[in-house]
Amino acid sequence: MTTRRTAAMTPTAPTKLAAPRPAPSTRPAAVSERQRRADKIAAILDEHVPAPAVPLDHGDPFQLLVAVILSAQCTDARVNMVTPALFAKAPDARAMAKLTAAEILPIIRTCGLAPGKAKALAAMSRILVDEHAGEVPADLEALERLPGVGHKTASVVLVQAFGKPAFPVDTHIHRLAGRWQLSRARTVEEVERDLKAVFPEDRWHLLHLQLIYFGRASCPAKGHVRASCPICSWAMSASRERAEQRQGVSKPVKTRPSPRAATRRR
Repeated sequence: MTTRRTAAMTPTAPTKLAAPRPAPSTRPAAVSERQRRADKIAAILDEHVPAPAVPLDHGDPFQLLVAVILSAQCTDARVNMVTPALFAKAPDARAMAKLTAAEILPIIRTCGLAPGKAKALAAMSRILVDEHAGEVPADLEALERLPGVGHKTASVVLVQAFGKPAFPVDTHIHRLAGRWQLSRARTVEEVERDLKAVFPEDRWHLLHLQLIYFGRASCPAKGHVRASCPICSWAMSASRERAEQRQGVSKPVKTRPSPRAATRRR
């Protein structure tokens, strides 16, 4: 009878799994470089725009909310020309709620998208009266439920009317974040997240306005000269500049053909 010898089982050390490598945009070195860039940018903004004023004229949170709604597809200067007559007729939510959209429209007609805005102002005011005792809620979700109010508008009201931490991202801020390599700037949500990560919360209200004023004065969407901008001259990549010049837009997109499109051309 043959005796079958069994090899002794030697305990083996548990296999150590390598930690997953973070995405390139979140690697410590990349984050550190982005942070250094943000700190330098903040210092330059303090020099060029030390005390920015809220650009929309208003007397209280309701009037600011109305002005921000009107500012969509419209300049702040135009809004400030329109709101005095509107607020003389309806200075608060209760007065505005008594107006119909047809009554509001002639007053705001020179603002872009006026018919839709007139309907939104009338409906928004009625909701404020019915659900919030005529007051503007200092709550992001409650604001975003109002007609005509999106995330950016709600964020502007929170930070400028109530002093709550928020970082509204408009077209100027979106453009600058991409140009200055503070964000890949693929979406507004991505820009907001990236800017909040590199700037301290107690500076968001100031930086939001500094970026807007700086973008208008020194870093415009069209006719921009990289070398003449005190930030783009060192923060904007040459490839980004070439892409903007080639495509004629301030937020260039990659134009690589899809494999299917390439196949069709063969």
